[in-house]
Amino acid sequence: MKKIRITFICCCIILFAGLFLGCAPQENEFLRIHVRANSNNAVDQQIKLKVRDEVVNYLTPIVISCNSKQEAIAAIKNHQSAVNQLIDGLLRKNGFNYTSKVSIREEQFPTRAYDGVTLEAGFYDAVIIELGSGLGDNWWCVVYPPLCFMGNEDISYRSKIYDIINGL
Repeated sequence: MKKIRITFICCCIILFAGLFLGCAPQENEFLRIHVRANSNNAVDQQIKLKVRDEVVNYLTPIVISCNSKQEAIAAIKNHQSAVNQLIDGLLRKNGFNYTSKVSIREEQFPTRAYDGVTLEAGFYDAVIIELGSGLGDNWWCVVYPPLCFMGNEDISYRSKIYDIINGL
């Protein structure tokens, strides 16, 4: 009887470990976001942060309902022109004579931790936003799953792991 219990416990551990390891996002399941300022002068750095806030507010309801990185990429591509117009309007409104470029492509990122999730250095698909020359200091985060959108109280988050387990 003792051997049966031990075997049962071992099987449960292996099953749950397999489920949770299989559900953990892999490096290629992250879609990052990268906002590059025109320069390092104070006004260009300030507008970079305003652009970040506007883009995060705009993209949050779009990506929050996505169930995969590919779905998030497709949704953002569908709104890419609107994001570009939003940014360029914000730049004009604040007196800047340069425009933005928005693209989605693979880029190299350093190791970074976001609320307990560490993304190792490597190449990631990313939404790249270049303001003017794009040569200034930058800001980056993760758009899918939405790790950099945690500060917005108007957003409700759901757990993919909970959804998977609840569906079993």
